[in-house]
Amino acid sequence: MKRFVLLSVCAAAVSLQAHAAPAKWDLPTAYPASNLHTENLQQFVKDVKEFSDGDFDITLHINASLFKAPEIKRAVQSNQAQAGEILLTNFANEDPIFALDGLPFLATGYDAAWKLYQAQKPVLSKKLESQGMMLLFSVAWPPQGIYANNEINKVDDLKGLKWRAYSPVTARIAELVGAQPVTIQQAELAQAMATGVVNAFMTSGSTGWDTKVYEYMKYFYDTQAWLPKNAILVNKKAFDALDQKCKDALLKAAEAAEKRGWELSREKTQWYLDNLGKNGMEIVKPTAELMDGLNKVGQTMLSEWLEKAGADGKEVIDAYQAK
Repeated sequence: MKRFVLLSVCAAAVSLQAHAAPAKWDLPTAYPASNLHTENLQQFVKDVKEFSDGDFDITLHINASLFKAPEIKRAVQSNQAQAGEILLTNFANEDPIFALDGLPFLATGYDAAWKLYQAQKPVLSKKLESQGMMLLFSVAWPPQGIYANNEINKVDDLKGLKWRAYSPVTARIAELVGAQPVTIQQAELAQAMATGVVNAFMTSGSTGWDTKVYEYMKYFYDTQAWLPKNAILVNKKAFDALDQKCKDALLKAAEAAEKRGWELSREKTQWYLDNLGKNGMEIVKPTAELMDGLNKVGQTMLSEWLEKAGADGKEVIDAYQAK
């Protein structure tokens, strides 16, 4: 009898200890500490811990230190990391829904980008669920412009330039304007500019600031071509394994992070441009001829996208245009 009681007490103690142990997750991202998405994620992981009363601890791995940008989605899908941040357009070759917010001039401001996200979300979530993941939240980058060392007054001025492509979408833009696409992720961009591997590209003021593009490039053409989004993905089995308190904490922190992230991105857009200018870059309003040519590129890419995306794609675009 004593032995039975002792075993019961020990079992209860082990059970209590296991219950008391906090849930621990890894969350890799490809961006540095100064990046607006990373700033937002730093607050997000603090919120998760606070909202769970210390029962849920997420370790944020920045600057591609745990997985490189193209590897993060697979890491989450295989549960090597329980959560991770990806740039959706990096995975455009997997499914058209990942390419949508990288289409030039489909959604060119924050209000339009938010509407596009709302139209996109049901199809995007369904796709991720089929891959064993769930969409936690998503935040837009500032609008995309062209960085270059030479004057760009029309699309023909882009021909032959070594164009940094960070996704299939940006590679397709290069093809359509006659530039030479070179795949370079953000962590390698400064070296690529310093060694002349690339001499033009489209990206945000945020990336330009983070990578000190002003040390290598002279002009930023503020085309506001599109607002690509980063998404925080979660392994579904890892989420299901959480207790209800931790699930609630995660979802509450995610809701706050999405709202805060969009506000932060919008607020910092002009700050990035101002500081690029203070560091010697010329911030240029694009010519009407350049914008006309780029809009034609956007129309071509939207037509190509709709052909690939089929009924789901038409449904998303119809929902977006109806909002």
